[in-house]
Amino acid sequence: MNTDAIQLHAVTRKFDTGGAERAVTALDSVTLAFPQGTFTAVMGPSGSGKSTLLQCAAGLDRPTSGSVMVGGTELTTLSERKLTLLRRDRVGFVFQAFNLLPTLTAEQNVALPLRLAGRRPAKSQLRKVLTQVGLADRAGHRPPELSGGQQQRVALARALITRPEVLFADEPTGALDSRAGHEVLRLLRAMVDADGRTVVMVTHDPVAASYADRVLLLVDGKVHDEVTAPSAQAIAARMATLEAAAAQATRPETAPC
Repeated sequence: MNTDAIQLHAVTRKFDTGGAERAVTALDSVTLAFPQGTFTAVMGPSGSGKSTLLQCAAGLDRPTSGSVMVGGTELTTLSERKLTLLRRDRVGFVFQAFNLLPTLTAEQNVALPLRLAGRRPAKSQLRKVLTQVGLADRAGHRPPELSGGQQQRVALARALITRPEVLFADEPTGALDSRAGHEVLRLLRAMVDADGRTVVMVTHDPVAASYADRVLLLVDGKVHDEVTAPSAQAIAARMATLEAAAAQATRPETAPC
């Protein structure tokens, strides 16, 4: 039986836009659990709270109220220093922008998180994680010498070098072509199936979401629906319905004739 890698309880995140009456509620009392060793995709119309959910779950942002637990550790009560250490040691991140240092080789970029933590990674450790993402033969290449898909795989290896409990991915295939995107998604899927890691991915792409075990659909900062054993077609149809409803809700009413 799975235990939970992440738990959110009644998490609300509001952003002040110039007075209490103008506060925007990005997340509205969200309660969720992400079991260990599972792959969850988070989707929703623009402004639904997807990225805010990921940032609060990962400790990149503090909720206005509610609690967030990662591996049994309550994040909302941690000092900034302890929160930084938890993110460094127990959480991995992959974003749409690769965020690689262009003057460093692939191997040096992968080693960076450990070096910043004052640790010297073993060559064998670096080679192992680069082999895992299929880039052992590109260790000495710098980012400008790599394709977009290869750069994203370097970013993935960099996230894995600390052996995180949870990997958060925000639109990891958004800047990639279809073939490179599928390569990255297969790697994420393998990390769950072969390594037992927990992956939480924000995406707008139904095909990307179909690699997950379940898809959470957010609307107006709340979990509107959940799809298990998702197919790209089912997700696309569900998203089309949600987006049509959102467009209808924001359309100004016309006066009756």
